[in-house]
Amino acid sequence: MRYVLTADHEIPDRAPLAIKPGDVVQVGDWDTEWPAFIFVTASRGTGWVPGRHLDIDGSVGTCRVAYDTTELPAVAGESVDVIEDDAESGWSWCRNSGGREGWIPHRVLTVA
Repeated sequence: MRYVLTADHEIPDRAPLAIKPGDVVQVGDWDTEWPAFIFVTASRGTGWVPGRHLDIDGSVGTCRVAYDTTELPAVAGESVDVIEDDAESGWSWCRNSGGREGWIPHRVLTVA
């Protein structure tokens, strides 16, 4: 489904993190703005991951589902295709006209 951005989406100044089932991560704080997400530190970097994708035991989590934290930079008025919607977290995996993919928050997306 095609959507248009109602505002710019800037990406964080941190390399994306890709985790896969079985990866063990250190878990940090839950996000106050996006309560579905918890901050993790893995051997390959850090990032925000939906907590439901982890089995958490204290400060350690084991990944149950592959997850990529890549965000898609976009500007207001730009059209994107939603490839996967994660209603629980409030984000959608999108593809822009150049073929680049990543997460964009629902709050800046509207149906084209």
